[in-house]
Amino acid sequence: MTAQQTSTSKEPAKMPGALPLIGNMLKFGKNPFEYMSLLRKTLGEIGEFRLFHQQMVLLTGPEGNEAFFRAPDDQLDQNEAYKVMTPIFGKGVVFDAPPHIKDQQLKMLMPVLRDKPMRTYSKIIVQEVEEAVKDWGESGEVDLLDFMKQLTIYTSSHCLLGNEFRYELNEEFAHLYHDLENGMHPLAFIFPYLPIPILRRRDKARVRLQELVTGIIEKRAKSKEKSEDAFQMLIDTRYDDGSPLSSHEITGLLIGTLFAGHHTTAGTAAWITLELARNPKEMDRVLEEFDSLYGHDGEVTFQSLREIPIFERVIKEVLRLHPPLIMLIRKVAKDLHFKDYVIKAGKYVCVSPRVSHRIAEIFPDPEKFDPDRFTKERQEDAQPFSWTAFGGGRHKCSGNAFAMLQLKAIYAILLRRYKFELVSSPESYQDDYKQMVVQPSSPCLVRYTKRDNIQQEQAKDASEKATTETASKQNCFKVEVDYDLCQGHANCMAEAPEVFQVDDKGILTVLEETPDNSLLKKAQAAAKYCPTSAIKIKQD
Repeated sequence: MTAQQTSTSKEPAKMPGALPLIGNMLKFGKNPFEYMSLLRKTLGEIGEFRLFHQQMVLLTGPEGNEAFFRAPDDQLDQNEAYKVMTPIFGKGVVFDAPPHIKDQQLKMLMPVLRDKPMRTYSKIIVQEVEEAVKDWGESGEVDLLDFMKQLTIYTSSHCLLGNEFRYELNEEFAHLYHDLENGMHPLAFIFPYLPIPILRRRDKARVRLQELVTGIIEKRAKSKEKSEDAFQMLIDTRYDDGSPLSSHEITGLLIGTLFAGHHTTAGTAAWITLELARNPKEMDRVLEEFDSLYGHDGEVTFQSLREIPIFERVIKEVLRLHPPLIMLIRKVAKDLHFKDYVIKAGKYVCVSPRVSHRIAEIFPDPEKFDPDRFTKERQEDAQPFSWTAFGGGRHKCSGNAFAMLQLKAIYAILLRRYKFELVSSPESYQDDYKQMVVQPSSPCLVRYTKRDNIQQEQAKDASEKATTETASKQNCFKVEVDYDLCQGHANCMAEAPEVFQVDDKGILTVLEETPDNSLLKKAQAAAKYCPTSAIKIKQD
């Protein structure tokens, strides 16, 4: 019997007001965030509600989040919970595949999101941003959400899928992808094959996309030139038994790759501008940081994008206030025990980053936009699983590192070129809950004005100097790895190859658990840039 499992375990309390047949669907569907916030206020960190025939249990707060994200796959089944993705990815792909096939397919996606290819993406993203704003002129207005949707689909497809999708199929592909993304309708989580127009368009888009993929595969097979993008990696990869992927599987995994790098990014990118425009002092701090680092025409590189702490905190705070996913869901395959409660097999359990991110005991004054929550002095997210915008545990979003790189590169250009102001009143910009991926409501108009006379300053290396001085004072350190969190990105090996080794299958080996003190700085960088925070450096 575990520490959480007791003989007196009780089932979670239920939210009142459930109606026959539909349960709590009406109130939940109107505004899921408000409903789940009310559930927490009414029932506490665990409570049950019903959507049609499905019994849902909501866990909130760091402990509830940890119980959810740490549970093994054979206890909380991700596949059953995400049948909504089967028509999008395809039968037998990822969430519809048997566990041993799903694991192999997910590993096939990892090489394109690892450290080495990631270092080439910043130039591509910068090129796309410069192209997108070349005709903006001195000033004007733009629907920010529409702009970011188009920009991020171009940057993501260019980086992750290759030139055919970006240049030969860009308009058609953008429309198809839009129809697939809209297929993540709240109703589709309950009835994934409901014959409504939005889901019919989803299915037609999936069929057409596979036709395009098949054509490109045939074209590449006849070409003497070899591509090195994710598409080609999937064509060349093999299952453990030596068999290749079918065009159906390649289509599904390409969609999965793009979802990992795009489908939550457009809304976040829009909210960054909106929140900075709402908070001019924070905007000034970010502009000063970018101007100091780059000036007007300084080159944006992979390394320079890692040295913008103020803007990184802005991104984290935007994701705290506006996490793109309303909730994450699993089906309970084996009874899950949480404190004095038991969640019975057959029910669904879910967590809501948006609700957990607004717990005042963890994030004081939770409605306030305050990026300094994440400074070393305050560290309001220090408690594990308190900030879960990218999920957590072994299933933390594999595209989070690409998403952060993309956002940084986009704004390293946009904010050096233009100032942004809100067209409407600040309070009129709100989240739209019609889709499961939450974005600002449309229209989302902002006014831009070209910036002039930016003075380039010397980039400050004080933090690096301080790190070096601190390292010289330490006697020794120890490396600790949470292998349950490691996804094999290999960023650690790029930073400290003397300490970390990641093989072709994404398996991490720590070469030295107590390395020589001269490697402290490298080990700290490995921990800092691990996308899943699987590495901890303990100093004596």
